[in-house]
Amino acid sequence: MNVLEEVEAIRQLKYRYLRAVDCKLWDLLASTFAVDAVSAYDSGKNAYVGRDAIVAWLRNAMENQVVTMHQVHHPEIELTSPTTARGTWYLEDRVINDGPKLPEMPAHSILFGTAYYSDEYVKRDGQWQISKTGYERIYVEIRPFEKPAVFQSRWAGR
Repeated sequence: MNVLEEVEAIRQLKYRYLRAVDCKLWDLLASTFAVDAVSAYDSGKNAYVGRDAIVAWLRNAMENQVVTMHQVHHPEIELTSPTTARGTWYLEDRVINDGPKLPEMPAHSILFGTAYYSDEYVKRDGQWQISKTGYERIYVEIRPFEKPAVFQSRWAGR
């Protein structure tokens, strides 16, 4: 592959990672990480070592009453060798907690935020995977909403 094809493969990996998070596709999410991946979400407040630990934390954090929307753009991707790369992405996210209080969100609230992701990637067996990921928040705004809010989601009733 040439440089542009490698960069596009990494872009597709990041998009797949976010789709897996938002759609709660835990096996797909796991496939985006190297087995020995490390994370440092929210400036390291949520740091984990190993693919299984990272996916378990994300799965637990995305309870059924939580609906998320993550969008990344403005990627800066640098190939550092034929099998390693690093990337910076601008994140915009929205998290809706339609249930009880969570560790980082009050009950019945919505979070709007932005951050910068810093990632490292490794290519093994011809496939790019995330070897290190994390983000540093630029801002976060959390607002309560009144019940009963009109709220529908893919996961209603689960």
